[in-house]
Amino acid sequence: MLRNFILFFALTFAVAGAPKPEAEILDQYVAASEAQKGALNGSGMEVDILAAVPRMRTQGRLLAFRRISEIGRVTYEALRFEGDRSIRSDVIARYLKAETQAGDGQGAALAVTPANYRFRYKGMREWLGRNVHVFEVKPRRKRIGLYEGQLWLDEETSLPLREFGRLVKSPSIFLKQVEFVREYTIRDGIAVPAILRSSIETRIVGTAHLSVSYVEPPPEAAAPLS
Repeated sequence: MLRNFILFFALTFAVAGAPKPEAEILDQYVAASEAQKGALNGSGMEVDILAAVPRMRTQGRLLAFRRISEIGRVTYEALRFEGDRSIRSDVIARYLKAETQAGDGQGAALAVTPANYRFRYKGMREWLGRNVHVFEVKPRRKRIGLYEGQLWLDEETSLPLREFGRLVKSPSIFLKQVEFVREYTIRDGIAVPAILRSSIETRIVGTAHLSVSYVEPPPEAAAPLS
């Protein structure tokens, strides 16, 4: 009787579907990432950047247009700024310059893939109504643009929904340490950046907090304001 119960339980579990092994989840993630590679090339969107330096009690806000060229190069065009000008020059401008330089022509070298990172599976959890696979990631070498932290993958599409951690190498001599949280939204089978929050230790003004919201722009927003 017990043997029959164990057999019934095993068959039921098999029909319901056993958890996927780590290697299979990673393979599906790499395949999904490869399939969407370059999907955002040639596109653009508005970004709303808020930055503040608590020690100096200053803050600023930059509205800009973020373009991705046909070959994947990221550039920014300022549309409007309000706030303390030191925030624009010492925090926002340096951050954007570091971002564009770090990723310029290094897509494959900075990709969060087994070629550049070691992955450790931490299990599943629910986030914003979706099931996600949680991986701990650690770069195989110290390189500007790589980070140590976690990567959360959507169970349904195998695309990233969230990643956070600390950059293992500073992208600028003016930035001592950068910690971040980046979230994505899945749109038409593509992981599109939604928001980025950073805590940055600078060498000039101390700790700065920066938040970047990615906004789908109206057609007239493509040209910078005078």
